Order: sequence, then structure tokens, then C-alpha cells
Amino acid sequence: MNQNDQEFLVQKIRTQYTEKEHTRLDALKELDAKVKRPANVFAYVFGGMSAIVMGSGMSLVMSDIGDTLGMENPMTPGIAIGVIGILMAVINYPVYKRILTSRRKKYADQIMKLSDKIMAYAK
Repeated sequence: MNQNDQEFLVQKIRTQYTEKEHTRLDALKELDAKVKRPANVFAYVFGGMSAIVMGSGMSLVMSDIGDTLGMENPMTPGIAIGVIGILMAVINYPVYKRILTSRRKKYADQIMKLSDKIMAYAK
């Protein structure tokens, strides 16, 4: 390993142990994440649940799970459960957008003030 590689490696390790200065840009990024996180968590959880519900309906229709559960005709409840899962998946995005829009309105003033300070400081 040559001298330049050693210096680079030493510097890389040193930066892991030095305290990073918290800047306004870091605060803006944190605030932006605070706005988006609840909408993202909802979308992932609700989307996962809708996929499971839809898959359960499909499993009743396409396999012999209904017979194992003692159902005479698993087609009807399987289709109903699958349609419920599809409807959940369809409404997921509009609900996500509504949550995100309301959070953006709630935090818009703070984000605009902080971004104005950053933009004024950059000039």
C-alpha cells in the first residue's frame, strides 16, 4: 500500500470518530424526513396488508385450502376477500397522498423559513 492510500485510509477512519457539525441543511433534511415518514410508513404497512388480504383470497380460489378448512365452495368467499384486498391496494395511494399533503401543509412554514435562511446564507 503506497503512502497516498495509507493517508486516505487514515483520514477515512478519523472522520468516523470526529463529531460532525449540525448544520441548517441537516435540520432541513430532518424536517423533510419528519414530514414524509408517517405517510411512507402508512403506505408500506397498509400496502403489505392489502397484498396479504388479496393473496389470501387468491389462495382460497386457486388451491385446496378451502377444502382443508371445511368449506364447501371456497370460490365465493375467496373472490370476496380478493376484491377487498384489491380495493385496499387501490385506496392506498390516495390515502398516502392525503397524509403527505396534510403533513406538508402543517410543516410548510417551518420548512420555508429554514430554506430561506439557507438560501440567504448561500448568497
